[in-house]
Amino acid sequence: MGEPHGGKLVNRHSSSNLDSMDAIEVSYDLRSDVENIADGVFSPLEGFVGREDFESIVKKGRLAGSGLAWTVPIVLDVDEAMAARAKQVGEVALATAGGDRFASLKVEEAFAFNRLESAKSIYGTDDPKHPGVDKMANMKGHLLSGRIKVSKRIPQSPLRRRRMTPEQTRAQFAAKEWKTVVGFQTRNVPHVAHEMLQKAALNLYDGLFVNPLIGKKKQGDFKDEVILAAYETLIEIYYPVDRAVFATLHTEMRYAGPKEAIHHAIMRKNFGCTHFIVGRDHAGVGTYYHPFASHEIFKDYPDLGIQPVFFPAFYYCKKCLSYANERNCPHGPEVRDELSGTKMRRMVSSGEIPAEHLMRPEIAKLIVSFKEPFVQ
Repeated sequence: MGEPHGGKLVNRHSSSNLDSMDAIEVSYDLRSDVENIADGVFSPLEGFVGREDFESIVKKGRLAGSGLAWTVPIVLDVDEAMAARAKQVGEVALATAGGDRFASLKVEEAFAFNRLESAKSIYGTDDPKHPGVDKMANMKGHLLSGRIKVSKRIPQSPLRRRRMTPEQTRAQFAAKEWKTVVGFQTRNVPHVAHEMLQKAALNLYDGLFVNPLIGKKKQGDFKDEVILAAYETLIEIYYPVDRAVFATLHTEMRYAGPKEAIHHAIMRKNFGCTHFIVGRDHAGVGTYYHPFASHEIFKDYPDLGIQPVFFPAFYYCKKCLSYANERNCPHGPEVRDELSGTKMRRMVSSGEIPAEHLMRPEIAKLIVSFKEPFVQ
């Protein structure tokens, strides 16, 4: 098993009294990312990035001092008055709506940033219709940096019942004596092409780490509870229990395409994966990225420390009567059933039950049992 990103698994949990501190309210998704920092999911980050790191991430896709690969800045945005106040007091509490204080931030810097320029560098566009650009354009104008300490974990809930820390996943992989572990990222319910791709990877590596993303998504994506229930059902019925580990990753989708593919790979490296499946149009949205841009970007990161795995797109060939790809099937598109998350969402939203060769019947029945399976 390889080392965590940067060589050390970060742990930023520490009990401290937060009652006397000024507090900054953060969203639930940002609280999840603060916990990801504390648990080492975002190793080597120990807090919110400073000005030099932020500018280096945006311009170069690397941390400033070490040159270590990092493509998505983890930041806390505040208004000008709060930036000045936080810098003055030196340490602030972080709280969710309702005043639940859960962590502290030792403030090192408070700095302004250009939202649209930063968004264009990260997302490759400044189109406000892009969900990542829209979010960054509406951020407050200043960023706070500094190390965090988490005093209170996010309470357990049905959506978090499968969450694991990198320390826990690494212990499981070691107990199973896996030398090679391939990670799989998804924000969709599983269709049979996903299953075939994952099982093709199991022919090559000791273990499979299925790690769907649970967190804020765009309108029209499947809801988290649908994704979680669908994968639990699939793995219980169709996967060998000693060859797969299933855990959820709690962070938001940023839809940053190739740069988010690198970010996803780094997180799975921290979980203990040696390999990472990079899909067609990985972390993409609309037509903002070339379908294989997320493959090409890995050429810029030969030092990443986790090996990307590129599979050709699987489809069902009605002539071969099996799943195939362009490497092993000679037949044309007229006899292919192409599968994608978009196609599955479209079929379900129109009330169509996917055929068994497209989606396992247990999964299809589960999805339609939800009154509203999509994010509104």
